[in-house]
Amino acid sequence: MGPVNWLAVLVAALAALGVAAVWNGPLFGRARLAELGPGGLGQRIMPWRTLAVTFVLLLLSSAMIGHMFARVGAATLQAKPWLYFMMSGGLAGAFVIPAMAINYMNLRVSLRLALIDAGFWMITYLTIGLTFFLMPR
Repeated sequence: MGPVNWLAVLVAALAALGVAAVWNGPLFGRARLAELGPGGLGQRIMPWRTLAVTFVLLLLSSAMIGHMFARVGAATLQAKPWLYFMMSGGLAGAFVIPAMAINYMNLRVSLRLALIDAGFWMITYLTIGLTFFLMPR
């Protein structure tokens, strides 16, 4: 196992936060507001706290993905660069999105909102993988 690239972990979390800002703002912010309503789950009471918690959780995800890449090793990743995307996208597709879908079914969230959020998590995890691909050790 090689060392975790902590700089890439930090940059990946910041990049993922950028994806969140664009995804939940200009791209799908209005759709989320229309779905949840201004007084419902979509209301943000403390946006700075939401931003801070989001960053910390994305940092945790980035650190775990960074650890996973360190376990695979730099030589393997250099020989098989598609693993960055296969592994990070695979985590989103096999764990995060199904867990979210189960939760959304229990909460009776619409399919539209579930697909918007599933797309967010896939793009976010692929962005994290891209960051590690662009910042190898």
